[in-house]
Amino acid sequence: MITPAYCATMARYNTWMNEKIYASAAQLPDETRKRDVGAFFKSLHGTLAHLMLGDIVWMSRFAPHIALPFDPLRITALDQIIIPAFEEMRAARVALDAAIATEMATLNQSTLDSELHYTSVNREKRSLPFAIAVTHFFNHQTHHRGQATTLLTQFGIDPGKTDLVWMETG
Repeated sequence: MITPAYCATMARYNTWMNEKIYASAAQLPDETRKRDVGAFFKSLHGTLAHLMLGDIVWMSRFAPHIALPFDPLRITALDQIIIPAFEEMRAARVALDAAIATEMATLNQSTLDSELHYTSVNREKRSLPFAIAVTHFFNHQTHHRGQATTLLTQFGIDPGKTDLVWMETG
């Protein structure tokens, strides 16, 4: 399945891409970032908020001991805007990405091979292989960052190269 090295690489990719997306989004006026353009989470800001929300929820399951920028127990909906101000959300994103990188760098194969038991957002008890949960975590990020880069492109902002293979050189 996946390895600790994969997790560390994907955490670096997450940080790299979020830096690019937030730098690109910062070029837009707040009203443009928050305008409902018919995206799944309505706006670019809504998409970025959902990404952060998902990362907070999953990190609270993977590493309940870490400090998070928002209490996951206060999350009531997957489209909740947990940090309304863009610059505050950007600062929280930087801190969250650092925590993700730190935690993913400490994962070992034994943890990845274990079962993750957690409570879902709708308060159901669930479990699944830890490796599947981590794979979903990174896939979820990539999926919604793809939506964000599409919105940025529609607003006339080119976020640059986004493929994993360009991370070290692009």
